[in-house]
Amino acid sequence: MELTLALAIGVLTGSGVWLLLRPRTFQVIMGLSLISYAVNLFIFSMGRLGLATGKEPVLQAGVPQDLAHYTDPMPQALVLTAIVIGFAMTALFLVVLLASRGLAGTDHVDSAEPPEGDGPDDEGLAP
Repeated sequence: MELTLALAIGVLTGSGVWLLLRPRTFQVIMGLSLISYAVNLFIFSMGRLGLATGKEPVLQAGVPQDLAHYTDPMPQALVLTAIVIGFAMTALFLVVLLASRGLAGTDHVDSAEPPEGDGPDDEGLAP
């Protein structure tokens, strides 16, 4: 399970960094989202290594109220808050993207289209 979780975090982080380096604004926003998902998974997985595994994070009657019988609820609260903030951030970035595309006429990060024949799909051939 740990290997699967570590691979998932690594793939999300690697894909997010790759998308951050792309020239289009939408790809940069998706890269930020993937990195935030990777961080959320990392925080949530580190919360498993806390006080007790397989226990509830809330107090119950009849169970001693010491730290050995409860899971730390802080990682769960942090991830839930990060999901809400990440969703709001993505929505704001998409609105800014649409406004920037409307003003500049392109969605490139530097607002400049690459010259003809320099694209990754072109082979340098003139039309």
